[in-house]
Amino acid sequence: MKLVNLPLDKNGDYNLGEWGTPCLISNADCGKKLVSNDSVINDSFAVFMMHLRRYIARDRRSIYIGGKRMTACINWLRDHIHEMKGYKHWEYDLKSYLDFMIKNQHDSGFFYEITCIGDNFHTKAVSEPLVKFLPDDNLALVRIELEADIEYLVVDGAVTVYKATGDDEWIKSVLPALEKGIDYITSDSKRWDEEHGLVKRPFTIDTWDFLDISDCSEERRITDNTPMSIMHGDNTGVYKAMNQLAWLNERFGNNEKANEWKCRAEKILENLNKYCWNGNFYTHQIHLNHSGIDEKESKRLSLSNTYALSRGTLDNEQGAKVIESYLKQGEKLGELYEWCAIYPPYEKFGIYKSGEYINGGSAPFLAGELAKGAFWYGYEEYGYEVLKRLQKLHRKYRELGFLYNPETGEDMSGGPNGWGASAVLDAIDNGFAGIEDTDVLMKKIRLSPRFVLDKATELKYFTGYDVSGVLVELCYKRKQNKICYSLKSPAEEVDCHILLPANSTPLKLVVDGEERPFETSKIRNSLYVDFKVNKGAFLLEIEI
Repeated sequence: MKLVNLPLDKNGDYNLGEWGTPCLISNADCGKKLVSNDSVINDSFAVFMMHLRRYIARDRRSIYIGGKRMTACINWLRDHIHEMKGYKHWEYDLKSYLDFMIKNQHDSGFFYEITCIGDNFHTKAVSEPLVKFLPDDNLALVRIELEADIEYLVVDGAVTVYKATGDDEWIKSVLPALEKGIDYITSDSKRWDEEHGLVKRPFTIDTWDFLDISDCSEERRITDNTPMSIMHGDNTGVYKAMNQLAWLNERFGNNEKANEWKCRAEKILENLNKYCWNGNFYTHQIHLNHSGIDEKESKRLSLSNTYALSRGTLDNEQGAKVIESYLKQGEKLGELYEWCAIYPPYEKFGIYKSGEYINGGSAPFLAGELAKGAFWYGYEEYGYEVLKRLQKLHRKYRELGFLYNPETGEDMSGGPNGWGASAVLDAIDNGFAGIEDTDVLMKKIRLSPRFVLDKATELKYFTGYDVSGVLVELCYKRKQNKICYSLKSPAEEVDCHILLPANSTPLKLVVDGEERPFETSKIRNSLYVDFKVNKGAFLLEIEI
């Protein structure tokens, strides 16, 4: 008897590996195969998503402290929160690690970001109180002092957990700590620049954690001589966090506090646009006590510009400018250069030469954020093209890496692949499928599917939160002169924003057999049908 090792992609995880949450099932892809490296690879988008889920699941860790187990998706809190964009759909222990780190908040307001073995080199790269030893468990908590993103990320992570669990009592219990964290980052003398009214950080590459020094991995402190700058991404993140805090306070009847956070957010936005917006994107760094490395800073397109696309700081014109900047970069230099974490890179930054690591590496996590933004700002075809190109990249290397050499295409690694996978899944979920939870537990949904971009005549998509048993099912059918969607969800209110095929005009909207009035809206060249439905299960037909 001859044993045959079938390629992983042929059968998935025992026949139904493609099926999961979130997941896209496309009948147009069924039976479509191609040959690569002598292996038969199923070219289904659903299979691509299956692999993205695997990369995220591979980052799952158990951490034991005081005899209690916590679940982390990488022990770096930043990665844990970025990967929530993916695993929030299927993870059952969303809360434990984030809750632990919030409860260990320092009295000054900062949060630790790493849980590591007590003799790990990170414990020696900072000084107390930025390292907290847990001798009974031979562990330590560390905050890299160079970082200025943790406090706003903790707010974002807590809101994500709240939306997936609906746990009012938990979010109320951590709300004071979340607010204290944002108060810290906007007041501490090492974090806040009073003159510009913006968050500052040591001169790093975008949101990264090393300086332009030879021992950049060993020295993570801020001293009197540390070169300081204003990095736009810290401030778009704080702006979003302030609006999230306003939303939470308003939700629980603290209207005065909510208005205070809104006013503070608007001031951040005013200063951000005044000092950082250069007409096409946010300038990489505004230097404070030094002149930088070269004269290219205002022309340097850095990764946090793609995060700004979903943080609410950009109007439609600004969002289009950011996307156009990436498009032009790709057209001029090539596909992988389009997704460079920073371009032009520095000739050398720290130990990294031009094109090495984050100093010019091509990042799938940037591509995922860019794709999501493209769906939202009227570049829907481009957003879908980016997703298909990412699928092609995955097919070529049988993996979606953390960073690629933009010149050679070589996988440079350097971080968790789950970070990029989560960003891509989120672009599919929030952008292509267009299902956005605007409340908690999908009680209110913003529905903006872009399935008309695909050649398929039928698609079925699932999303939701397994931890709470929340399921959303969206089905799509395209006929000669109609597009039809049916939605099953727990939503009490659905705000529909339905993309029409190019060069079409809506003639009639029918919801559950009854003709309904509608409005249309246009974003660049994209036409949408807009209306609201006050229940979570319905069938709509749009005659075009």
